[in-house]
Amino acid sequence: MLAIIGGSGLTQLSCLEISHRQIIRTPYGEPSGPLTFGKLRNEDIVFLARHGHGHTIPPHAINYRANLWALHSLKPCHVIAVASVGGIHADLAPGQLVVPHQIVDYTYGRHFTFFDSTEHRVTHIDFTLPYCQQTRSLLLRAAQKANETIRDGGVYAATQGPRLETAAEIDRLERDGADMVGMTGMPETALARELGLNYATLAVVANHAAGRGANVNGIPLKEISAVLEQAMVKVRNILEQVVSCHGD
Repeated sequence: MLAIIGGSGLTQLSCLEISHRQIIRTPYGEPSGPLTFGKLRNEDIVFLARHGHGHTIPPHAINYRANLWALHSLKPCHVIAVASVGGIHADLAPGQLVVPHQIVDYTYGRHFTFFDSTEHRVTHIDFTLPYCQQTRSLLLRAAQKANETIRDGGVYAATQGPRLETAAEIDRLERDGADMVGMTGMPETALARELGLNYATLAVVANHAAGRGANVNGIPLKEISAVLEQAMVKVRNILEQVVSCHGD
């Protein structure tokens, strides 16, 4: 079974033949919403909208632990997380797709680990390569098969939100080596690693980051939804090919 986490612009997977929806209880509370089960090209799929079905949960209030625990309980072969980002690097224009290879965490106050109990030995995880290389390769192969242009690699800066960043903050992120900025990459990526999930992100550039490109004097928020709507067509094309590629 493949698991897909939908982000902004992907609150439902229109190409999915839905069989049922299920609420899964976890030791960490309830996930963002019921999990949607179905088939995509005869492959079993489970889909979870990260922000809730109506996109009502802000990035800092998402119950990331419940989301990942619920998916983990289903033992998926891969977890693909779709996320919208702002493009910092000059090559990352609105509508571009990226499979990041690194992440930097600037979030705070979120429940960021499953290993926070004092009743057990301290547990560390290796996070040198934060994304599963097999799942990244799967996404890249699927994009090629779908004839969709995609960038292989990039550094994702995870910020707190829900506000967008200042131009000075984007300058700082760029100095730190970030290529893109988003609000949901952490702790989701680290929690997936703690659970041993084969997890990777398919990032969709929704806009130039603050102070970049056409957004030197501000980000036209009304234009973001139109960009995401067009880009999600590409995302769905890639996800359909993921199904046929993951068995190769």
